[in-house]
Amino acid sequence: MARDPRRDLIAGLTVAVVALPLALAFGISSGLGAEAGLVTAVIAGAVAAVFGGSNLQVSGPTGAMTVVLVPIVARFGPTAVLVVGLMAGALLLVLAWTGAGRSMRYIPLPVVEGFTVGIALVIALQQVPVALGTPGHGEKVLAVAATSIRAWLADPQWVEPVLAAFVAATMLLAVRVRPSWPVSLPAVVVAALAVRVLHLDVPTIGAIPAGLPTPSVPTIPWESLTGLVLPAVAVAALAALESLLSATVADGMSVDERHDPDKELFGQGLANLVVPFFGGIPATAAIARTAVNVRSGARSRLAALVHALVLLGVMLVLAPLVAGIPLAALAGVLLATAFLMVEVTGLGAILRATRGDAVVLVLTAAATVAFDLVTAVLLGLVLAGFFALQQVARSARLDEVPVTSGGQHDMEEAALIAEHIVAYRLEGSLFFGAAHAFLLELSEVSDVRVVILRMSRVGALDATGASVLADTIRRLEARRITVLLSGVRPEHVQVLQRLGVYAELADERHVFDHTPAAIDHARVHAHRIAHAPVARAADEGER
Repeated sequence: MARDPRRDLIAGLTVAVVALPLALAFGISSGLGAEAGLVTAVIAGAVAAVFGGSNLQVSGPTGAMTVVLVPIVARFGPTAVLVVGLMAGALLLVLAWTGAGRSMRYIPLPVVEGFTVGIALVIALQQVPVALGTPGHGEKVLAVAATSIRAWLADPQWVEPVLAAFVAATMLLAVRVRPSWPVSLPAVVVAALAVRVLHLDVPTIGAIPAGLPTPSVPTIPWESLTGLVLPAVAVAALAALESLLSATVADGMSVDERHDPDKELFGQGLANLVVPFFGGIPATAAIARTAVNVRSGARSRLAALVHALVLLGVMLVLAPLVAGIPLAALAGVLLATAFLMVEVTGLGAILRATRGDAVVLVLTAAATVAFDLVTAVLLGLVLAGFFALQQVARSARLDEVPVTSGGQHDMEEAALIAEHIVAYRLEGSLFFGAAHAFLLELSEVSDVRVVILRMSRVGALDATGASVLADTIRRLEARRITVLLSGVRPEHVQVLQRLGVYAELADERHVFDHTPAAIDHARVHAHRIAHAPVARAADEGER
């Protein structure tokens, strides 16, 4: 993609207009204040832009990260968030060093959509107290929102709900009419002017220091560090997942851009290592801001750097004006953002795809709201794995196939072969979820002298599948039915040898590279067995 500094400047300015109210709102929602959100957008946005693996990515505070941070603040205090950011940054650098970035693509889409829906619900629920102007604090967002609604119904006050509804409705209407217009900041400015002109008594952001704070080392008692390990893992996992998803979205919206996943993890890790020293919260790439960046014509990393510089200029010059923004207006921004996070069309497609996909999506979303993001993602992965194994197990088949070869045989011999030699083709994966059903059924075949198992189409083979196969061979051989194997893949040979499958064969030479060779041997063997009684009778007559 050809560079165009003018387009990058315009894109960076546009993204900054979108990012300013979001940074303020996410900083306040996290519990560390609006200043923390701005600092994060400036520093993380610049560091990740320079060292990340995507040319079009825009990083900063996000709603998904806020969902993870709120319980940490409630349990350990604001300083713990800074320490968690440092620990998460280190973990991201480890992930980048180990090349884990490329493995993130294997997370199933229903899990991603499920926790996206869950995060959107949590963000919306978190805004209820601020939007209604009622007190509400705690970890369980459902309980806090319910308490706030009851308090408001007991004594309704309309100023905050009207401000929040105005900003949210303006943003949602603009998305339908002019999606490219960044109307969130103008809507917030109108709400702030209304509060000042009408002399309305509502909570505002308050004083914001002009410029970046002096760097300092975040500290926390040693005894509390162990309790922050799991939150740090959750933050690192979310930062990795959301950043790589955002980079994928950016690639899809552009023509020739392709991100480097491990370099992107490195950039996010470095950003999260630096931000806490300035009092910022953990950051990640923001899908919405990245999409605005691409749609605005960004061509290089310069756009993200311009976005960070514009926000720094706001802190240096416009801090007194920003301090007058009403909190209810920012709540409206986040309510609209939560609504826009959910793509109804894609959500409906997944819910209609398969029953398993629908269950994974719904339960992941519910677990995100009821528990936390890590629990939700782990539950979603377990459920997705279960349904995937179930689907693979159903695809495994055992088909009886005709015995054919290139030789010429008379009608009697053909009838004998058709009657006493049976070939089966194993298809699909032979693993613990699929082995028992048809292999144990195979052991009940009757009136057969030779069974040929064609294994060239077996995909995965695990210890359970090999063990059941050995048991099947043992049962057939015990009934004087000879078993021949053909087309065994090289990667399966060791598994079959270690599990004793070959030991159950009547002869070690009953393993063939190709099916025609196995068929020729089966015919010789069946012919020998067929004529054995005649030979014995002749011997007894001579005696």
